Amino acid sequence: MSEDANQFLQLLRSPLILFKPRLSIKIVCWVFFCIVAIEAIILIPSVRRRERELLTRQREIAAGKVGLLADTSDANASSQELLAQFSNLASSKTIPGDISNLNAGNVNQTEFAPTILGGALYTQEGDLVGNFGETPELQFEQVANTDATALRNDNGTRYDVAWSPGKLGNEHVLVVRIDSTPVKDEYYAFIWRIAGLVLIIGLFTTVGSLVSLWLIVINPILQLRQDLIAAGDAVKEDREPPEFHCNSSQRRDELGDVIAAFFQMFRKISETIDERKQAQAALQESLIKVEAYSSALNHELEKGRQMQLGFLPSTITQKTGWEVAAFFKPAKQVAGDFYDVFELPGDRLGLVIADVCDKGVGAALFMALFRSLIRIFSGQTVLDGLVLSNGRGMDDSQIANMNEHALKSISLTNDYIAINHAELGMFATLFFGVLEPNTGKLTYINGGHEPLFILHPNGGIRGELNSSGPAVGIIPQATFKIGEAQLEPGEMLIGYTDGVPEARDADSKFFTTDRLRQILAKPPKSAKELTAEISGLVLEHTGTAEQFDDVTLIAVKRQG
Repeated sequence: MSEDANQFLQLLRSPLILFKPRLSIKIVCWVFFCIVAIEAIILIPSVRRRERELLTRQREIAAGKVGLLADTSDANASSQELLAQFSNLASSKTIPGDISNLNAGNVNQTEFAPTILGGALYTQEGDLVGNFGETPELQFEQVANTDATALRNDNGTRYDVAWSPGKLGNEHVLVVRIDSTPVKDEYYAFIWRIAGLVLIIGLFTTVGSLVSLWLIVINPILQLRQDLIAAGDAVKEDREPPEFHCNSSQRRDELGDVIAAFFQMFRKISETIDERKQAQAALQESLIKVEAYSSALNHELEKGRQMQLGFLPSTITQKTGWEVAAFFKPAKQVAGDFYDVFELPGDRLGLVIADVCDKGVGAALFMALFRSLIRIFSGQTVLDGLVLSNGRGMDDSQIANMNEHALKSISLTNDYIAINHAELGMFATLFFGVLEPNTGKLTYINGGHEPLFILHPNGGIRGELNSSGPAVGIIPQATFKIGEAQLEPGEMLIGYTDGVPEARDADSKFFTTDRLRQILAKPPKSAKELTAEISGLVLEHTGTAEQFDDVTLIAVKRQG
């Protein structure tokens, strides 16, 4: 059974469904009102024309009676004789045989034969000869000298008709009163017939419109709505496309185009969703690979961090009468900052604090290279408890030469990096000092690093060990000046990398060197306490903000 037949059977089983759709009710109401308006426009002139037609028929029939009497009357009859003859019109209710063949059109002459109720006869001059029956409302003055005129009373039950002398064939004017009640009744009957016909046409048109709209428009729209809801649910719940009720192949109209557009849209959406699923699956697979790679990379970085921490002194070498402390916190898992404390010949102590440019793995690798080169070239004597050489028993001149020899390691390291790794552009700002614990003398080279401060026992900065040469690893054969300083009992040497003054909080405000100087203005505590205080304030300043640079501190205090 076809889809249209199923819809028609559904309509027969439940005819009330025609009145449920709001759209069809609105359309049908407009159709019904339009039909009524059109019929009303046609009805009004038709009724007026019908009324004129009926009155004309009555006037023609009455004119036939009057003309017959006028033709049979004596031409020399007096006015009273004519009045007596015309008075017979009021008593005659049937049409004389001689006038039965008058042309009355489609009107039933017997049904609409006028009943003359009375009349009035006037002379040509307007003098009243006399009345018979009901007196007409139409007066001689109204007739004036026209051939004929007519007047209907207000309620439409009387119709007065006048004949001029020319019409009567004598020198008199006759006005008769006709009973127009049949015309009135026929007039209203005609109106009711037309109104009933309009109502029947309107009802048939309304019902036909409802049925047509339901079958052609409303039911397909309702089915399309169900299909749209089903399609939305299928997309939302990620189900297979449902079986749609609409069938655009059977329609060759605009609604069929809309349904076809819906199917096309749903097909494109389904294809897009499938493509996105495939892309999501590929992305998920890529994420799994990235996570595996990231996990492996993190594992390797953690191994690198552990290895880098192994490059830093596991325990800081301490000399009698001296305290050495340090702090180190990388910005990433591996860092470019480092510090070092190691034994040199002649019971001397090597002190290093450095900042390799950049951060991350590359900086960490060069940090290890810088550290190893400095230790090798400077003549390190002890490595994790292993005695490499013995420099004890040297005199002052030998020790002075050894200081210069140790500091020569900076030039050698600079040349090695600048010549062999120039294409990488890696360098380090670096401070290397050689401390003689017995005398407190410090011989150093500052290769472009932040100045180190010598703190007075009573507080404040007594001296600054500023840069004495360029950063290490930039310029081959660069010249580095050797500086000297003296640490007296109670004084402290403090060094730091640029991660301290450039530490930023959540509002990108720097910790600043000025604030560091304010901290150092107080009487120095122990080396350990001072590094802990500075590092604590720096970390408090950064808070939850991202750490952009490594933070490294080294402090050396001479007891006394």
